[in-house]
Amino acid sequence: MQGMIEVIDGGLGNSIQDAGRFGYRHMGITVSGCLDPMLARCANALVGNSPDCAGIEIRGAGPTLEVTQGRVRLALAGEIGATLRRGSGELLVVAAWNSVTLDPSDVLEISYLPGGTAFLAVAGGIDSPRQLGSRSTYQRAMIGGINGKPIVTGNVLPCSSQLRREAREFKATPWRHGDGPIRVVLGPQQGHFKPESVEQFLGSDYQVSTQIDRMGVRLDGAPLQHISAQAADIVSDGVTPGVIQVPGNGQPIILLADCQTVGGYPKIATVISADLPRLAQLQPGQSLRFCAVNAAQARQALLERETQWNWWAYGITFDLPDAVINKDLTAGWPCTVG
Repeated sequence: MQGMIEVIDGGLGNSIQDAGRFGYRHMGITVSGCLDPMLARCANALVGNSPDCAGIEIRGAGPTLEVTQGRVRLALAGEIGATLRRGSGELLVVAAWNSVTLDPSDVLEISYLPGGTAFLAVAGGIDSPRQLGSRSTYQRAMIGGINGKPIVTGNVLPCSSQLRREAREFKATPWRHGDGPIRVVLGPQQGHFKPESVEQFLGSDYQVSTQIDRMGVRLDGAPLQHISAQAADIVSDGVTPGVIQVPGNGQPIILLADCQTVGGYPKIATVISADLPRLAQLQPGQSLRFCAVNAAQARQALLERETQWNWWAYGITFDLPDAVINKDLTAGWPCTVG
């Protein structure tokens, strides 16, 4: 029997995302996918999924979900928690970094996320229609997800169902992103900026502005200077998530998963792949810095992140179902497990 989840309350800023939509950028179709693929990998691992399974990316007020058919295992990853109301009326607190199994009529109310990104994985993945090889929602083109839109009240999300309830649930320590400066490779239009501005870019603090969404984030700081007014524009060429464009006002823009495929602003640098997931956790008012690395260092950083991931996945353990929920609602988020 197939599982079925009904969206009782869509919350705000939540969408179905998977690993992304690849192979169509030459047609102007962006990659999309999870802003923080590491959180998605963690949540999927906790419910036994492959890393590319579709789940719900949470960017604001979390959704409220009711299982209407089947028995469904879920897991949250991120700085977030949830309340579980059993069909019997029992009210429980569920922490992130644990799997939990819901029966028909069970309702999971996910809390508010003040900033950054969290991810909800569903065992077997959300089985929404694939479009161009992906279930990821890309709202600007109205493709993926449910009719190309964020999830809303009344949506029905098909998924897998467990034949029998398992006697254990899975848990792990929270995944921790690295700290320190965001690492970048300079260029390709580094020459469009005055040398002192490149030094300024690498030596100054920037603040995350309120202009932040899945397409990109604008930064506030001392304006960077192009070598001339004409150098502030280029013939449009390819861009990719992680590119840092600088328009005529001198304020950098970091492009994210839903970014366009071409752009006409010069690119001073590109965030390395190992640090891209950190961008998903940026919040307005947060301060950040950049540091330059070369291609070999960028590759080494990615290898080190994958080693970290393997150790994290190796550390997944299991516990009895009653140990991964907290019946004392005064305990707050997250609850203590184990």
